[in-house]
Amino acid sequence: MLQVPFIRENKALIIERLAIKNVDATVMINAVITLDEERRALQTKLDNTLAESNSMSKEIGELFKSGQAEKANALKAKTTNLKDVSKQLSDDLNTKSNDLKTLLFQIPNIPHESVPAGKSEDDNVEIFIEGDIPKLYDGALPHWELAKKYDIIDFELGNKITGAGFPVYKGKGAKLQRALIAYFLDKNTAAGYTEYQLPLLINEASGIGTGQLPDKEGQMYHVTEDNLYLIPTAEVPGTNIFRDVLLNETDFPIGITGYTPCFRREAGSYGAHVRGLNRLHQFDKVEIIRVEHPDNSYKALDGMVDHVKDILRELRLPYRILRLCGGDVSFASALTFDFEVFSTAQNRWLEISSISNFETFQANRLKLRFKNSKGKNELAHTLNGSSLALPRVLAGILENYQTEKGIVIPEVLIPYTGFSIIE
Repeated sequence: MLQVPFIRENKALIIERLAIKNVDATVMINAVITLDEERRALQTKLDNTLAESNSMSKEIGELFKSGQAEKANALKAKTTNLKDVSKQLSDDLNTKSNDLKTLLFQIPNIPHESVPAGKSEDDNVEIFIEGDIPKLYDGALPHWELAKKYDIIDFELGNKITGAGFPVYKGKGAKLQRALIAYFLDKNTAAGYTEYQLPLLINEASGIGTGQLPDKEGQMYHVTEDNLYLIPTAEVPGTNIFRDVLLNETDFPIGITGYTPCFRREAGSYGAHVRGLNRLHQFDKVEIIRVEHPDNSYKALDGMVDHVKDILRELRLPYRILRLCGGDVSFASALTFDFEVFSTAQNRWLEISSISNFETFQANRLKLRFKNSKGKNELAHTLNGSSLALPRVLAGILENYQTEKGIVIPEVLIPYTGFSIIE
């Protein structure tokens, strides 16, 4: 959430930058400024009314002490009226403040100056590519056919138990999935991230804190009876660890990691590109989250990108990095880099990680602050990224490592799987 003083002082800049996200924010920004002026005017009236009432109350006490009961009672009638006025002003102020907050929730984060213009994912900019795309043997299969051939993932069984998008991992497939989770967590903790096991359900305040609510209700599974939501990513419970927290500068840098299943409705998803592991309603992901001093957050973002690069190099998967354009960067993000692995059998790139800097956008919602060197409270910066999302990494391994004899396990994973080939 953008800060109101920042909006007042940077109206033209915000409107210009949000145009990069294809958002015409002129009406919303003007409305914020108007509502804030009205809110501040009400606050001034309320403060003055309360001050007048308090002053009269003191005067009434003095009048009673000096035996001037008639004057005191006359003033009491005025204070009763002032109390009614202050009550109405307080109600009006609360309404105005809530209207302002509701409007602020609708305004996206402004994109970083390096975010390119663009309408959709087709306009994202490739900034890095690495790894050789293997030449497959004749008759090479896409991962969903490999999963059936080697009996390691059962999509039909998941559909029977729950529905489409809920696969069942079996035998060596389940063990390979577990190996990837353990490997990712080990890499993250070795890089200084503290491991957490996080709740899979969040309350409304947590969804608001990281920007999933009120923007993405339709993408999350909602337990209506308890008003709880199944998490779409570990980013949400992980970042909310720091909700309503006041840090010291010496606490930085803060890095946490965690594995969770993730749940997304993905309403409207259909077609060839959602087959197999390409797009699921339940999937596993290991996340990295950082809380940083504003002066260091973009250096930290570069470090997160380098960290994921290192993992993909060890897995020896061909990958590329995209800088997301304004039309594809998320509501809450200032700058996002997407990692994509090449799916050899499908002959296309699959997103496996998004690494984002939210600057103060989430921190303002979370009330996540730190005491700076001057002793003043300042908003921290939050960042997060997938390290990594498992379904498409697994799809990439199955397709890129397939041979006529079976699926070879990447060397770095063999200590975790205990086997070197699926045959």
